[in-house]
Amino acid sequence: MSTDPSVPDGANARRAADPEPGTAAGPARRAAHTRSFSGALGWTVLGTIIPGLGLWRAGRRVAGGIVMGLFVLLIGGGVALYITNRKLIEDAVLAQAGVLQDVAIGLVVLAVLWVVVIGVSHLALRPANPTVGQRAIGAVVVGALAFIVAAPMAVGANMALIAADTVDVIFGDGTDETPDATQPTLDPVDPWATKDRLNFLILGGDSGTGRAASTGMRADTVIVASIDTHSGATTLFTLPRNAEHMPFPKNSPLRKYYPNGFRSPNPNADLYERSQYLLNAMYRVVPTVVPNDVLGKTKDLGASVMKESVGEALGLDIDYYVKVNMDGFKDFVNAIGGITVNINYKIPIGGQTDAGVEPSGYLTPGPNQHLNGHDALWYARGRYGLDDYKRMERQRCVINAVVQQTTPQAVLTNFQQIAKAGRTNIATDVPRSLLPDLVDLGLKVKDSSLRSVVFDPQSGFNSPNPDWAAVQKKVQKALKETAAGVEPTATATPTSTGSASPSASTKPTKKATSKTKSDDLEAICGYHPQKG
Repeated sequence: MSTDPSVPDGANARRAADPEPGTAAGPARRAAHTRSFSGALGWTVLGTIIPGLGLWRAGRRVAGGIVMGLFVLLIGGGVALYITNRKLIEDAVLAQAGVLQDVAIGLVVLAVLWVVVIGVSHLALRPANPTVGQRAIGAVVVGALAFIVAAPMAVGANMALIAADTVDVIFGDGTDETPDATQPTLDPVDPWATKDRLNFLILGGDSGTGRAASTGMRADTVIVASIDTHSGATTLFTLPRNAEHMPFPKNSPLRKYYPNGFRSPNPNADLYERSQYLLNAMYRVVPTVVPNDVLGKTKDLGASVMKESVGEALGLDIDYYVKVNMDGFKDFVNAIGGITVNINYKIPIGGQTDAGVEPSGYLTPGPNQHLNGHDALWYARGRYGLDDYKRMERQRCVINAVVQQTTPQAVLTNFQQIAKAGRTNIATDVPRSLLPDLVDLGLKVKDSSLRSVVFDPQSGFNSPNPDWAAVQKKVQKALKETAAGVEPTATATPTSTGSASPSASTKPTKKATSKTKSDDLEAICGYHPQKG
């Protein structure tokens, strides 16, 4: 390097010590190029855990500092925001259309940026002239780190999109939630402020294998779940599918078409004609007789009609319905990993009593029987050689098993299958805006003991000519028992069942005692083998 004679010697010495422009970026950058390849890999890993750290180590102090700052702000700010606004965020995710899609997009963008930072950090850290082998190893390491970071976010984004689609299909997009004539008007801020009890009509049915599609759904399962909105205490009321003379409220527009309730106008009706006026025929028959707007705007006229009638019969205001396609019920049970129940007698798989078609097999008695979707479906439906009332009793045990045994781990592990089963097999008129509050209420229900009332001949119920006034009195007494927390009745000492049981290990009485009007499902669904 030449010296300028017009410049003092000390200045020339300082110039000689400084790097010339374009030759190097100073000691920090030279150190980055002389660092070992193994060290570069180590800092690449650290830079993946804390985005920006690798850039900072490589001498890109400004870029590294910005990335690390954004990372800390994103994580710390996100956690702080969730802690301080948890309810608001959860409400927005569940109730507002588009939020879940935004979450999915955000996860994808974050994953892409994170992967870019990993790649750039490694390029800045590795030796200036890496060998072919080092390039290959670096590519593998960067690819593996990128996968570790991006894969969970891709899964999360996919789950968010699936959840968004599922919620849209089942609950709608939330754009029009004006209550119809059969829905309650709730406080949007605190729905339970003036609503001490929420009543759901659960309809289980199918179009029947081999049955014409025009026949429509036959609602063979009719259960009302009455939930205390403050405690989560729940009582299930099950009506037999062959109940006749179903009433309608006095002020219902349906009275114009059925002034005496859902019954044949012919007093001498034969069995076939009477079968068209059973409870399980109401869903498909009434909509063919009345105008589509007889109850105003409804999501499903057949279900809304049944809300009015079943509510009048039980003396309850039915708020919402949940319709389950029993043909697809097995898919849902498989998705949650199956259910465990106690089987107290042989339960037929298939078969037709009237046609003399033998079952293809039986579910054998035993405690803690873990059932897949196929077997759980027949546990709930099988009735060859039995009657509808046995089936009604088992169906409430299925509901209890699903409520008590479905865990967050099972939901997360099998989320896609559960969502798919829900989209294709569940329908409801529950408004999307109510979802956040229902999730909280559902957790209360899970932590409580379910009680149940089955209206059958043993309890004095007469399906051909029900005494609805007596039914309504029994319903009110049962609800008072739920509020009081009546203990289950047992008649034998506990017996070990080996593994955790889905229900009480004692042998409970078959029916509620004369002192109680409802059964505790943990007790009634316990293992108490029966003959036959």
